Parts: sequence; C-alpha cells; structure tokens
Amino acid sequence: MKVTPKDASAKLSSCDLLIVFGAEKKRLELPDGVELGAAAKKDFEGKARQTRLCDPTGGAAKRVLLVGLGAGTKWQVEDLRRATAVAIKHAEKLGVAKATLWVSGAVEKRAGGATEAGVAIGEALVMGAYTYDELKSKPAQKTLKGVDVLGSGREFSAALRRGKTIGEATCYTRDLANRPGNKMRPRDFASEARKIGRKGKRITTKVLTEKQMEELGMGSLLSVSTGSIEPAFLVHMTYKPKTKAKGKICFVGKGLSFDAGGISLKPSNGMEDMKFDMCGGGAVMGIFHALQSLDFPYEIHGVVPTSENMPAHNATKPGDVVTAMNGKTIEVINTDAEGRLILADALCYVSKKVKPDTIIDMATLTGAIIVALGHELTGMFPTTKSLSKELTAAGERTGELVWEMPLLDVHKEQLKGTYSDLRNINRGEGNGSTAGAAFLSHFVDESIEWAHLDIAGTAWKARNRDYTGGSTGTGVGVRLLLDYLNNKS
Repeated sequence: MKVTPKDASAKLSSCDLLIVFGAEKKRLELPDGVELGAAAKKDFEGKARQTRLCDPTGGAAKRVLLVGLGAGTKWQVEDLRRATAVAIKHAEKLGVAKATLWVSGAVEKRAGGATEAGVAIGEALVMGAYTYDELKSKPAQKTLKGVDVLGSGREFSAALRRGKTIGEATCYTRDLANRPGNKMRPRDFASEARKIGRKGKRITTKVLTEKQMEELGMGSLLSVSTGSIEPAFLVHMTYKPKTKAKGKICFVGKGLSFDAGGISLKPSNGMEDMKFDMCGGGAVMGIFHALQSLDFPYEIHGVVPTSENMPAHNATKPGDVVTAMNGKTIEVINTDAEGRLILADALCYVSKKVKPDTIIDMATLTGAIIVALGHELTGMFPTTKSLSKELTAAGERTGELVWEMPLLDVHKEQLKGTYSDLRNINRGEGNGSTAGAAFLSHFVDESIEWAHLDIAGTAWKARNRDYTGGSTGTGVGVRLLLDYLNNKS
C-alpha cells in the first residue's frame, strides 16, 4: 500500500473517502470546505475506536469516516495508533481504492507533536492493513492501494515515512514468525539475512556454519541441533553508520525455528505454536530490515543463533554435559530449556568477537514469564538503571511495554552444577524466568551493559490492539528497539 504525505494546509482534493479523527468532548475539526449534517455530528461522540460513516453536505470528499480517539489517557499516542488501524481496516471493508487521512494540528499536539503523530500513523497504516495469507492458494485481494496523509508539514512527513518503514519491518518480522517450521528453517534464516545484507548499503552479513562454530568451541549451541536433520547457523549482521560511530550496540535474538523439546518432548497440544520460538531472532532480522532505510550514529550488530530442537537417536539426552565457547561446562537437565543453550554461545561470541558497549537479547525463553506478566508485558532483566529507564520509556512510547524483573546473585547461584560448572535449569525452586536470565548472565562479559528481554508472552497471543495482537505473531521488539536507538541517538 502506497502512503503519500501531503500538507494539510493545501486545498483538499476530490477523494472517495476522507478519514478524520475526533476526540471525546472536543469540537470536531474538519478540513476547509467539508461540511457534515447535524445528525452525523450528533451521533459521533469521539469515543475510543468509534466510527461514523457520513455523506457530507459539502466539500470535495464523497464520503467521510469519523474515527474516535477517546477522552485522552496517558497513552494518547497509542490511542492514535489504534484509531488509525481501525480507520484503515474500515476503509478496506468499504472497498475504496484510495483514501485521504486528514490530521489536524490538535490531533498532532494530542499525540505529543508532529513527529510522534507521524510515526504512530505511519506504523499503524501498514500494520493495521497486515494479513498473513502467503500460504493460501487464493489469498484475498486487497482493494485499498494507497492513502494520502495530510499533516502539518516537513516534520510530520518525515516522521510518517519513518513510521511506514518501521511498520513494514515489523510486518516482515510477523511474516517470518507466522511461517510454519518447514518454511522457516535455520537455512531460511541464513538466506533472509543474506538478502538484507545485499540490499542494505551499510549492512554486511556473515553466516557461521556448524563446522565454524565447532572450531570456536560452541558446544552448547551445537548440542541443540544434534537431533535434527537441519543444521544450525549463527547469523551475524553488521550496520555501519555514515560517520564515526558513537558506540557499539548488539542485538541478539533466539532463532529456534521449531522447538519440539528434544528428548524432553513437549505435549502435543499446542506444539504447532512452537514455530514462534524464533520470534527473538525474527525481531533482530526486522530491525536490520528497517536499517536498510534508517540512519543511526551507532555501529549496530545483530546476532541470531538459529537451530531446530528435535528428538532423535543422536539427540542430546538429559544429563549430558556440554561445553560453551567460554569454557564453562553445562549439564543439560532438561533438553526443552534449549533457548538458553544456543543463546549462551551467541552471548559468548558477541562478548569476545564484537565487544559492544551494550547487548540486548530477545528470546521466547520461559513460559514462567507468562504466569508472571501475561501477554501484555515483556519481562526485562537489565544490568544498569540507565538501560532499564531507556527501555521502559521506549516501551511506553511504542506500546510494547516492558517490566523490570530481578537479576540477583542468588538466582545465579541456583544454576551451579553438581557434575559440571552449571546446569541449564534450577530444580523445583520456582522463579523459572529469573533462573533463565541468571543462566544467561554467566555468558556475558561483566564489563558490558546488558539486558535480557523475555518475550514468550508478547511474541504471539497478545491482546488484539487493531494494529497488532491476536493469535498470530506480533513482531514485538522491532519498534521497541528502533525507538530505543532513535532516542539514544
């Protein structure tokens, strides 16, 4: 869908559908020349997500769709995102080929300014129109081909384009997540990363094979793929800024393309959803998809360990001991706690080879985080207060909320092993999420600022928010970390 920014001060051109936002208990503003009947104005109260389709009594628009923003809450930019998504879905149902969205100065101000409004609208136009039907024999044909967005000027227009880029990157991540395990294998991760490297002017891609990982001593990562016919890979993407880098940041994402649990086999009910176990890696890929078009003053690395966890005669067994890249030995108590095994070596690799200032990893790591926080909050385990504040603020701006969880020495001690340095789970002590984060901490250099994001609850099955959520993949992490980068810049 083509999104075209235009100046709202210009005379409104003839259009099949004009979309206008209105807030509760606020006077409805309309473009010059557009007039609505008294009944339409009376019926429309501006309540959140309310819609009213009108036949105007004057002006260039054939029809007008009024969309409510609500009474005004702490999350006013989120209200605008949702209202935009509601509008775009309604426009598609009406069967129009092109729509015009008019954004008043009051709406921009309500969202925090022209930049905030432009980004939110750009994201929601793309994400609200998203459907996953690439595997259907007869995908539905979309009628809406373009939207003209009328805002305050250059600042709004630039933000709208930025939001569209971020929305497209999130939808790309959602595509990766929604593909089944036979269509999104470790080799497909490698292929997608190479495509991004070829398209991005300042992006390079390196893919390590199992042989290369073996030479680096990545026994923890390699232990997960032994039961699968699919070989594992370590994807390493690098973005270089136009000028001297202000610092070095690395995003690491768990890329388990399918997780059957290995010898510690998962229950069959719902196992098909284990295609979503790669959502952390998918988010890293989405960030680099956006970096093809966005500029940041940092050297940015993206590392995705990608593997498949299956049961077989040669699969890793409970009780087996493996050795990670940093020399630490790990007793594999439960082969279904495999995400931390592939992340352990990825974090070792990043600490030793990349040596960034900051590492942020994303992983669908534990079901326990869903027990703690449900599907609306990502569990955040940061090592510094500054990183905690930065990610929390980014979560509030994007609607991808995070909640700080403890990362304590006592939790790290829980993972000490009897027959090895570490074991991959704690036994019967509860705190599954904090134990998972504590395990990972053993593989990050203490001099590096680090945060672990457990997205097991937010990567899919989140509440439907019009532009995201529902039973399919959400693409969580892409907008959060791009916003983090933008504000850090």
